[in-house]
Amino acid sequence: MDTQYDFGQDDDNQIVYVRSVKVSDLPKELQAQAGTMKQVYAVCTEDGERLALVEDRRLAFLLARQHDYAPVPVH
Repeated sequence: MDTQYDFGQDDDNQIVYVRSVKVSDLPKELQAQAGTMKQVYAVCTEDGERLALVEDRRLAFLLARQHDYAPVPVH
């Protein structure tokens, strides 16, 4: 029962993290593109690389799933 198992990285189901980001925390050129939005949602890899910025949380999860990622919320 105490056998270790190497789960490894499942390339078919890579985890990405979805978190809210204040537009004011983004670089100036991205702030300009955000228009009047105060908050956007980032889809990020495990090591923090930002893959996408989208308008709402639901869209972030949908986008991740469409690209075969397993999205996880970050609070």
